[in-house]
Amino acid sequence: MKKSIFSFILVSILSIAGAKVVFAAPKIYTVISGDSMWKIAVKYQIGLSEIIEANPSIKTPSLIYPGQKINIPNIDSIKSLENEVIRLVNLERQKNGLLPLKTNWELSRTARYKSQDMINKNYFSHYSPTYGTPFDMMKNFGLKFSAAGENIAYGQPTAKDVMNTWMNSKGHRGNILSPAYTEIGVGAAKNSSGVYYWTQMFIKP
Repeated sequence: MKKSIFSFILVSILSIAGAKVVFAAPKIYTVISGDSMWKIAVKYQIGLSEIIEANPSIKTPSLIYPGQKINIPNIDSIKSLENEVIRLVNLERQKNGLLPLKTNWELSRTARYKSQDMINKNYFSHYSPTYGTPFDMMKNFGLKFSAAGENIAYGQPTAKDVMNTWMNSKGHRGNILSPAYTEIGVGAAKNSSGVYYWTQMFIKP
């Protein structure tokens, strides 16, 4: 199986469209008093736009009521893979005397869209025909940062495999072990042939 990796680094002072992420069968959430779509999105660490798209019968997303049933896109299996990569990243950082990176679910969401976009648009590059550079993409997804970096890869079937690949590459290892970053997001997506695409995004707010 072909495997590839690529890294991108930037340090700077400093309406989502395109890739469609595929989800498993949705979970059902029952609205309680005080809920809003955004609160539900944060609770499940899923994008607001994904929840709205999963509930086409709700014509006014700002108006929901107790007892109402909301479809929650199910990404548990993907999140499990992504979180294992983050765990392995922090193990490597610990071995090198570095502080762990904080998981940023919104950054993972952005990384997930990047991985899916590479599948949908059939490319392997830091530059996306849909979103532009990784830094343009992060900004368009509402993320703010003073330093940022990205690692990408495809063809590795497990979190351990992709981490081994990245750690054996100087540029990718540099991002993983950089003291410049404080937060991480990881996004995985699988194409129709079962091949995984991986994106790591790093930031310092």
